[in-house]
Amino acid sequence: MKTNNHKSYLQIIMISATFGGLLFGYDTGVINGALPFMSKADQLNLTPVTQGLVTSILLIGAALGALFGGKLADHFGRRKMILNLAFLFFVASLGTSFAPNVPVMVLARFFLGLAVGGASSMVPAFLAEMAPTEKRARMVTQNELMIVGGQFLAYVFNAILGVTMGDVGHVWRYMLLICTIPAVMLFLGMLIVPESPRWLISKGRKEEALQVLRQIRDEKSANIEFKEIEAVIKKETDIEKVLLKDFSTPWLRRILFIGIGVAIVNQITGVNSIMYYGTQILEKSGFGTQAALIANIANGLISVIAVCFGIWLIGKVNRRPMLILGLSGTTTALFLIAIFSIILEGSSLLPYVVLSLTVMFLAFMQGFVGPVTWLVIAEIFPQRLRGLGTGISVFFLWIVNAVIGFSFPILLSSIGLAATFFAFVAIGLLGIWFVYKCMPETNGRSLEELEQEFRSIYEKENNINLATIKEAQ
Repeated sequence: MKTNNHKSYLQIIMISATFGGLLFGYDTGVINGALPFMSKADQLNLTPVTQGLVTSILLIGAALGALFGGKLADHFGRRKMILNLAFLFFVASLGTSFAPNVPVMVLARFFLGLAVGGASSMVPAFLAEMAPTEKRARMVTQNELMIVGGQFLAYVFNAILGVTMGDVGHVWRYMLLICTIPAVMLFLGMLIVPESPRWLISKGRKEEALQVLRQIRDEKSANIEFKEIEAVIKKETDIEKVLLKDFSTPWLRRILFIGIGVAIVNQITGVNSIMYYGTQILEKSGFGTQAALIANIANGLISVIAVCFGIWLIGKVNRRPMLILGLSGTTTALFLIAIFSIILEGSSLLPYVVLSLTVMFLAFMQGFVGPVTWLVIAEIFPQRLRGLGTGISVFFLWIVNAVIGFSFPILLSSIGLAATFFAFVAIGLLGIWFVYKCMPETNGRSLEELEQEFRSIYEKENNINLATIKEAQ
């Protein structure tokens, strides 16, 4: 197969798989515009508590989907599980669209969350395993582009439907129904995508793996990579099936701690308070509902532009300083929102200042923090534990996301905009400290090299500790 064909096939694989990211983005973003209409007395009549429940139950489902999805992907294969997710996306989207009451909506949103969480852990891991080392960052972060692209599309359709059909009480049902379209596209796309060669080798299907590698690499690169993957997996053949206790090994425990920490840092920025409740935030600052829906498109648009910039940048700079810079920017933006909410309270300028600062926040979040988060989680775990490790990390991401998703409307209605964002500023500073102290640099290393590096760091530290003990004796 010629080089251009290799590249074209990789492009098809990337686009097909990242429809999972598009669904992830649309399903998490559409609630932003649907909530004000869904909350009306003649519809689902939501209170701040039930608003938080409808929003956060998807995130609880996503946490479980990420946790068990990774393990299922390790057992059944990445491709097969993503196909199953596409079907679940379709069915659950129909459930939310036609929900007659809050209990049915909550149940449908939970199952939709299982699909979102599964996609959030499986798709980046699948892309990381399909990509050559030099293109891994770009391919994995393309999923982040599709996530924010899905959120942007959700904001656009919310605004169009909200403005043109705002008088129709059940307009929110149309907003939710649109999600079935990318679900069908994900299913059709994954039908023509091969299985991960790393997973095939781990299951002893070496001929199939080599055939896949030759479809996406030149002959020489395919043979070299095949031998590298085979050598790493061969070391693990005497180890029993993957279990949580495998992370009791100190060097693996450290990797898991880093993966969970990076995932939590992504969420404590407060990003999803803006992604889920951006319309309410803008309404609280002074915009009307329709004006807030239209203004919210700016948040979606800047997210797409910022991720495109992040994809370009991440191949040129190291992950760690990029993440620290992004977190510094998001924390500053939230601090300014809190300050100006006090200074300009009641002023006609406040909604425009808040909109400008949410745009600034998302520029740093989606351009720096988001791409690094998903890439680091996808690349730090060794092959044998990648599905489980990624799943556990993303489980914690979704749990923190759910806590924020549930509590934000309650905090907003009880303590106000300024105090809520001051709280995010405080925990944002803790996130910067964690990355500075704990996160290693992963840029420029193959997945197999990263595994060897983590092992060697532990062995070196262990030898130093043993020498210290002997000296003390």
